[in-house]
Amino acid sequence: MSSGDTSGAGRTTDVEPLVTPWVVARVSGPSMTPTVRSGDRLLVRRVTGATTVRHDDVVLARFPARPELLVVKRVRRAVPGGHWVEGDNPFVTDDSRAFGPAVVVGRVVGRLWPRPGRLPGRPA
Repeated sequence: MSSGDTSGAGRTTDVEPLVTPWVVARVSGPSMTPTVRSGDRLLVRRVTGATTVRHDDVVLARFPARPELLVVKRVRRAVPGGHWVEGDNPFVTDDSRAFGPAVVVGRVVGRLWPRPGRLPGRPA
């Protein structure tokens, strides 16, 4: 999968946009538990310059410091160079706490499998 630029927080030229408007992402790992779990399939819509990324959106992103790493995370805030993203599982820190700002390439629209539907909000 390719990656893309941010919306509303500037652009990062080192990260390419998603090639197609829609992608299916397979979750691997526990960083977004309990919202999504390893093995879940998510429908993701490409983020373009006209797309607004909001606080608490679940997104597909890359870190300029680790461009080979494509992650599903929750947006906390816009920062210079991208967005601050974190997983819902506080015990796993493979997010902006470890790698700095991320470039959002897509917004998760919903889960396709195994429990189709919209994702729940951030856990308390």
